Amino acid sequence: MNRHKSSLWFSIRNRDLRQLNMELYIFFLLPAVIITFVFIYIPMWGAQIAFRDYLPTRGIWGSPWVGLRHFRRFAASYQFWNLLRNTLGISIYQLLAGFPLPIILALALNQLKDGPFKRFTQTVTYAPHFISVVVLVGLLHVFLNPRNGLVNVLFMAIGKDPVYFVGIEKYFWHLYVISGIWQSTGWGAILFLAALSGIDPELYEAAKIDGAARFQRILYIDIPGILPTVVILFILNTGRLMNVGFEKTFLMQNTLNLGASEVISTYVYKVGLIQAQFGFASAVGLFNGVVNLVLLVIVDRTVKRLGSRGLL
Repeated sequence: MNRHKSSLWFSIRNRDLRQLNMELYIFFLLPAVIITFVFIYIPMWGAQIAFRDYLPTRGIWGSPWVGLRHFRRFAASYQFWNLLRNTLGISIYQLLAGFPLPIILALALNQLKDGPFKRFTQTVTYAPHFISVVVLVGLLHVFLNPRNGLVNVLFMAIGKDPVYFVGIEKYFWHLYVISGIWQSTGWGAILFLAALSGIDPELYEAAKIDGAARFQRILYIDIPGILPTVVILFILNTGRLMNVGFEKTFLMQNTLNLGASEVISTYVYKVGLIQAQFGFASAVGLFNGVVNLVLLVIVDRTVKRLGSRGLL
């Protein structure tokens, strides 16, 4: 009888704890749900501007419906292929050149013993992340100044003519990607270091007993251990291929490098806010988002077919 009462009491107590945990979970989750709904889902209502000849004085419902006219106009524009080439070119270049480096850095840092050198290396590699984009572009202009910039001073010291790097189209993509790698590699390595810290230490001990060298431990323990994280981040980065950073691109842009620096985000800003073509700019932005979604789904399905765990 006492055993029955005790089990009944424990079952009631466990049920109350589960209910309390659920209430606490909902309480902490609710603000994020509200913010997401207010700032992400409600603004989707305004996406119909892309299908209207939007006039602020008439509002969304009062503006005439034009269907796919803005999309056809963008596809027929002489700038369409150049915008697409620059946007995808910079993004793919940045993905191929920049995505593996945080993984390599994290694997290298994981092999270092805790001490002053490791802390110094982490500080040096993390610090550029906290530099604002405005300051970063300003540093580029200072170092690459054709008169007294450090790079051109070195060029002139060895007898070469100074080069106005930020004004030459063929250098724009390289400057954009390399500066982005310098700024983000250290910070990106943090996620992979966190994944490496979750690997069971007994695997390393067993590998050492079996005579595995350091490179073999990296190859057969570290890389498989962080592979799920690598796959998820690769999918997310692929889903942002069309989202070249507006602020950095706009700050680095000038009339001399416009052929290589004009991307969809800067084009939307110019036609939407400066020229007040709200419907057309919304259509271009919507096209950008749809392409990102399609790329995300394609890469996710491909990853699943290869046997890895996808995102969707």
